[in-house]
This record gives sequence, structure tokens and C-alpha cells, in this order.
Amino acid sequence: PPCQLILVFFAETGFCHVAQAGLELLSSSNPPTSASQSVGITDVGHRAWQSIMLYMGLLTYPLTTAMLSVPGAKTVRGFSFFGDSYVYIIFDDSTDLYWARSRVLEYLSQVAPNLPENARPQLGPDATGVGWVYLYALVDRTGKNDISQLRSLQDWFLKYELQTVPGVSEVSALGGMVKQYQVKVDPEKLRAYGIPLSHIQTAIKRGNKEVGASVIEMAEAEYMVRATGYISSKQDIETIPLGVNENGTPLLVRDIADVQLGPQMRRGIAELNGEGETVGGIVVMRFGENAQTTINGVKAKLDDLKKGLPDGVEIVTVYDRSALIERAVDNLASKLVEEFIVVALVCIAFLFHVRSSLVAIISIPVGIITAIIVMYMQGINANIMSLGGIAIAIGAMSDGAIVMIENMHKHMERTPLTKENRWQVVIDSASEVGPALFFSLLIITVSFVPVFTLEAQEGRMFSPLAFTKTYAMAASAALAITLVPVLMGYFVRGKVLAEHKNPVNRFLTFLYMPTLKTVLRFPKLTMLVAVIVLGIGLWPIDKIGSE
Repeated sequence: PPCQLILVFFAETGFCHVAQAGLELLSSSNPPTSASQSVGITDVGHRAWQSIMLYMGLLTYPLTTAMLSVPGAKTVRGFSFFGDSYVYIIFDDSTDLYWARSRVLEYLSQVAPNLPENARPQLGPDATGVGWVYLYALVDRTGKNDISQLRSLQDWFLKYELQTVPGVSEVSALGGMVKQYQVKVDPEKLRAYGIPLSHIQTAIKRGNKEVGASVIEMAEAEYMVRATGYISSKQDIETIPLGVNENGTPLLVRDIADVQLGPQMRRGIAELNGEGETVGGIVVMRFGENAQTTINGVKAKLDDLKKGLPDGVEIVTVYDRSALIERAVDNLASKLVEEFIVVALVCIAFLFHVRSSLVAIISIPVGIITAIIVMYMQGINANIMSLGGIAIAIGAMSDGAIVMIENMHKHMERTPLTKENRWQVVIDSASEVGPALFFSLLIITVSFVPVFTLEAQEGRMFSPLAFTKTYAMAASAALAITLVPVLMGYFVRGKVLAEHKNPVNRFLTFLYMPTLKTVLRFPKLTMLVAVIVLGIGLWPIDKIGSE
């Protein structure tokens, strides 16, 4: 029959979409709640000794005021730190992130000429505050490599390799010591030679460059002329000329300063499990990417990079969000299975007919698969909120099938079911309660419409729950008047126990009837008690705290 083909189509299509989604259904344990934002970062280079108030006046204030007119910007926040200035631009929810970044770049180019000479404004990574998906540490338990060497491995090897992984926006280094050439100038020698400090800075800059000239033609061949002057060692700095002394002898940097290799000034450290300092790397996921897929790519890349690490160096995983994602989704998925089993047992207990209960048991997964199909087509990931919407809807999804089955049981009590009249009994019973049942399920379906009016962070958090719950209930309403009657025609047969003979119904009726008779005997008292309970419930509402 056509309905059988429809059932097979829905089942195959649903499982096909679930298979296509793959890790998409394990993308995150929480719904995406971050707004579209761009971060403008300004580094002041060697002027870190200046005060924070100076940064606020020369950097943060001009950048913040310029970003106020960016199209779609909702909030602009400026922060001044020692050596850096940060400006956060938060956009409307409907704003595309990369369109917003291009607009910010335009405004940065306009305000850049008005900034101090050493200020270099740039955009932060295309990520959000919840983009930290993986954190690792470099450990050398043999002691062959110190934390400065580990930091060099992170900065010049691991960082660039991990940034090639799809979905990775940035790899930030943490801890260790950054190597630098340090020139310690003797002020007495400066005074003796009459050389200003700025002259040494200029000489070092000029001595660290490569200059290209023209070509020389010799023997019908051209030879390119190039002067190589990049600094590659401490000795290169020591031999940079500063001028000549009174005797005409060249004056070098080593004559007035001590050059050494040392660590950059640190304002924090990274420590691992109380075992001492370490070097870490923070993998930041790009906005809108799949967390599970990105983490798996990072792990695979790290496994390949381990072969190129020095002897004794290990990569220790410190934080891995994939474990949290899998535990959260697996836990909720197991609860869904448990709830499905409970619903099946309740159907069997109240209908007291195993074949009839199969109608409700089959219709529930078909409705869930339908909701998953729509979820996949809409791009909704299987997170706690979206699966929670299905969990909320499971109990109500079986109502339509149970009501249809019970009504058919009553028709079978009046008209014995035979092979000839089976489908007519199904039509009569389904058409009797079908319209009212369909509209009652639609009312439940639209009950979450107010959730769709939520905006900003609240809307992003609760909209997956509202969508999936609405899809599941809409599917159950449609199945109640299409698939369920067909399943009743195939499964509801044989001896059906009357409702008044069902031991479960008889026991519940025995408990309910005295209560019903009592409240009907004293209707005014019942209304008064209800009003008092309502008043008692309203009193503590204003006492409940809120965030």
C-alpha cells in the first residue's frame, strides 16, 4: 500500500540524513550562544613602558569612537592594557561575521593614520569566546630541553602546522620564555663617546636588513648584487658599527654595550599539575565550524607532528572538548532511549494488547526521524537543547496513537472485527476522533511559539529546543491521521480486552472515582481550595531571585 511506501521512504531518508550528518550530530554539547563580533587589537611595539592612560587617550579612544559608526555594530567596548589596546565590536545577530570583519578593516584603515607611529592595529582571529576547543602542553621529562626551547618549538613548528588544520582559526602560545637578543648599554660609555641611545637603536635597525642592488654583466652573464645583513647571532650585533672614535677607529656595539641572549620580560607563567613550568598551546576554532571535526583534525595532525619533535619532548592533552561533547550527547541520547522504553511499557500496560501497543511504538521513532531530517536540512546540530526538545515531545507524541487505538478498541467491542470489515472499522474509528485529535496536537505544537520571540543570547540558546520540539509534534500530528490508521489496520487484531476489564484501568478507576465524587459533592469548597492554593503560589513569586 502507499502508506507502507511512505513509511519506508521516511525511515530510509531519515537514516540516510543521520549518516550524512555523521559527526555533525556530535558537534557541540551546547547550542551556539556567541554573537557575531570582531576584535581590533593594537600592539604598541617597544612603547610598552608608557602608561595605560596614554594608551586610552592615543589608541583606545580614537579606535572606539571610529568603530561606533561601523554598519550593524550594536556595542563597542574598549580596553586598555599594559602594552596593548583591545576594541570589541559586537554586531546584530543577523550580521554575517566576515562581512562585519571587512567593514571593520575599512574603518581601521581610515583611523590608522591618526594613531601613534608604532601602533599597529589589526583584526583578531575569526573566532568567539567559546572557540577554545583544545589545549595541550609540551613536556620534557628528561630535562634535555628547557622552557625556552619548548617555546621555540611551539612558536616556530607546532603553531604553523596546526594552523593548516581545517576549522582552526588561531593557535596561541602560553608560558615558557621567548628568546631575544638583549643589548645592555653602559651609560658611562655612552657619555664618554657622546653617542645618544637613539643612535644605537637606529644602527641596529639598519644592520638588520637585506639590500638589493642592480646587476653586473660579466662574460655575457648577469650577476645580481645583494647585501645580506640579517642578524643571525650575537656576534652579528656586536660587530655593528656605530661610527668612529677620535683616532678614526671604528666604534662597534660591543665597545659600549654587552650583548647577550636572554628571555623576554614575562608577566605570567604556565604550570601543569603542580609539576613546574611548561609551555602550552591553545587551539581556537573558527566561527561556525564543527568542533568535533576540528578537534579530530588537530589530534591527527599532532600525531603526525610527534615524529618531528626532539627526543624526550611529549605533547600532553590538557583540555579536549570532544570528550565533553561525546559524554553530553551520549548521556542525553541514552535518556531518550530510556524514555522511549518507558513510553512503550506504559502503552503496553494501558492498552493491554501487545500488537496494539506496536502502533504507538512504531509511530514515535518515525516522528523523531522526521524531526531529525528537518534538523539536518535547517542546519541544527544535535546539542543538549535540540535533543532536549525531542525528549520533551516524546511523551506527547504517543498521545495521538493511543487515543486512536483506544477508540478502535471501543468500535471492536460493538462490532466484531473480521477480515471483510477490518478497514471499515479503522475508517470509522479514525474519522470519529481524527479531526479533533489532529487540531489538539497542533495546539501543543504551537505552544512553543513564544520561545521564537526571544532574541540575542536567549534566542540562540532556546531556539534549537523550540524548533525540534515543534518539528517532532508537527510530525506526530501528521502521523496520527496518516500512518497510525494504516498501522492499526495491520496490527490491531485478535482478542482485545475491554477497557472495564483491564486490571490497570480498573485499579486507577478505583482510586479516582471516590476523589471525583467528593469534589463534585462539594463544588464550592473545591473552587475555594483551588483559589487558596493559587494565592499561596502567587505570594512567593516576588521572593524568587533572578539573574
